[in-house]
Amino acid sequence: MFVGFVILPVVLAAVYSFYNLPAAFKWENLADPERFVGFDNYVRALTTPEFLRAIGNNFTILALSLLIQGPLAIGIALLLNRRMRGRSALRLLIFVPYVLAEVIAGLAWKLLLQPNGGVNALLEAVGLGALQQNWLADPDIALWTLFGILTWKYTGFAIILMLAGLQGVPEELGEAASIDGASWWQIQRHITIPLLGPTIRIWAFLSMIGALQLFDMVWVTVAPTVRQMSTETMATYMVQQGQFAGQPGYGSAIAVILFLISLVVALVYQRFALRRDLAGAVTSGVR
Repeated sequence: MFVGFVILPVVLAAVYSFYNLPAAFKWENLADPERFVGFDNYVRALTTPEFLRAIGNNFTILALSLLIQGPLAIGIALLLNRRMRGRSALRLLIFVPYVLAEVIAGLAWKLLLQPNGGVNALLEAVGLGALQQNWLADPDIALWTLFGILTWKYTGFAIILMLAGLQGVPEELGEAASIDGASWWQIQRHITIPLLGPTIRIWAFLSMIGALQLFDMVWVTVAPTVRQMSTETMATYMVQQGQFAGQPGYGSAIAVILFLISLVVALVYQRFALRRDLAGAVTSGVR
C-alpha cells in the first residue's frame, strides 16, 4: 500500500514533470518526443516570480507559526495545567476550532471578515471603527489576516499537545523547587519547559510540515485575484497551474519541488532537532 499510494504517485509526478502535457493527456503523449522538455518546467518554476513569492509565503507562515503559535500555546497550556474552576470546559472550548473542517472554518471567517461582516461591525460597536479593514481583499494585509485565522484554527491542537506533554512532567520536581523558594515562573522556566522539550520539538515538526503544505484554508478564504498577489502558497500555485491552467506537466514539476523542499526540511530537522528524542526512544527500546 505504501508503494501504491505514496511512492508511485511521486514517481509519476516526477515523470510527468519532464513533459509539456495537454490538459487531457493520454499515456501516448509520453511517447511523443516533441513533448519531452527535460528540466524546462523546473527552470520555469524557479524563475517565475509568482512561484518564488509562494515559497516565501510558505516560509513566512512557517516562521510566524514557530515564533507566535508555539509560545502562545505553551503559555496557555501552562495556565490551563493549574488547578482552576472550569478548566475542563476551557480545554474543550480551545480545542473546538481544530475539529472544525477547514472548509467550514474558512467560509465562516470569510463571511466574518467581509467589509460589512461581523469583525468590522464589532470594531465599530466598541469605538474602534478606525481599525476597520477590507481584511481578505487588501493584498497588503491579506497574508497577516490569513495567519490570524490559522492561529485561531491550529493553536488549540498545539495546546492539547502541550497539555499531554505536561502530564509527563513529575509534580515532585516542582514541589521540591517550591519548597526551596522558587517562584511559579522560575519553576516553569527551569524545570517544566525544559522537560517539555520533546513535545515542543514534535509540535514544531508538525507545524513546519503543515505550513509548507498549506492549501485548503488559503483556497477557501482568499479570492483568486488577491491570492495571486499576496497569499499564494506552493500548493495553491500547483493546483492553479496544474489543474485550472491546464498544465499538468508544469504542475507536476511544482509538486516535485514542494515534495523535495518538505523532505529536506524534515530530514534536516530530524538530524539536528529530533535526533536526541529518537535516540532516547531507541535506547529505551533496547533496554
